[in-house]
Amino acid sequence: MTIIITGTSSGIGFALAEYFGKKGHKVYGLSRKHTESPYFKSIPTDVTDNTAVQNAIAEVLTTETSIDVLINNAGMGMVGAVEDSTKEDILKLFSLNLAGAVQMMSAVLPGMRHNKFGKIINISSIGSEMGLPFRGFYSASKSALDKVTEAMRYEVYPWNIDVCSLHLGDIKTNIAENRVIATVSEPYKNVFNKVYALMNAHVDEGAEPKEVAEYIEKLLDKKKWKAHYYFGKFGQKIGVPLKWILPQGTYENLMKKYNKLD
Repeated sequence: MTIIITGTSSGIGFALAEYFGKKGHKVYGLSRKHTESPYFKSIPTDVTDNTAVQNAIAEVLTTETSIDVLINNAGMGMVGAVEDSTKEDILKLFSLNLAGAVQMMSAVLPGMRHNKFGKIINISSIGSEMGLPFRGFYSASKSALDKVTEAMRYEVYPWNIDVCSLHLGDIKTNIAENRVIATVSEPYKNVFNKVYALMNAHVDEGAEPKEVAEYIEKLLDKKKWKAHYYFGKFGQKIGVPLKWILPQGTYENLMKKYNKLD
């Protein structure tokens, strides 16, 4: 298959691109930085720039007759209290995590419609299912992408195009290097420092990126997709059904304990 993956300069995106390239697929990696790899072709692209996105897709189609799979992996984290977050940082986050993903989908859909086949995976987060303390806007940006994904499933199914959100738990990557970190005001500093240290510890203990690649490989073999899939450690995945089942107050108390806010 011909696979386009965004955010391939490091972390999960790089691991996915190399994994599928080694499997014999034709893989194109789109990220701001050019990345050297014998297993995929890197096309420097800022996915928040629609002209750059259109040019990248046109470049792929000079060689390939179709784009079979898009994995929207490019994204960034953002931490800090809601009160301290600036409009500029919020818009920067949504520009990449939501608008960038939408621009990528819009660029590949005409070809997928023509071929009456296509698969799009939007990399989301288990945290999109709940407002995480000091990660409210990250949760919101991924939740917004989830809702767009759900809407698109209705819109594109007549052409045998399938779309899903893949909600990841903590994965062992250098995500901390690329987070937007809001200036934390005095009232929040002590508790934020505690939560932030725990956040980074969870990432260090997370699943390996290769495990995500193996999960996606199995997903691509499925004939029909559900709207949502969840990958991560049990302690994180269980938070999703518990939110549906438990009373709000009980669930919030559990989240406080998990995040050491109690």
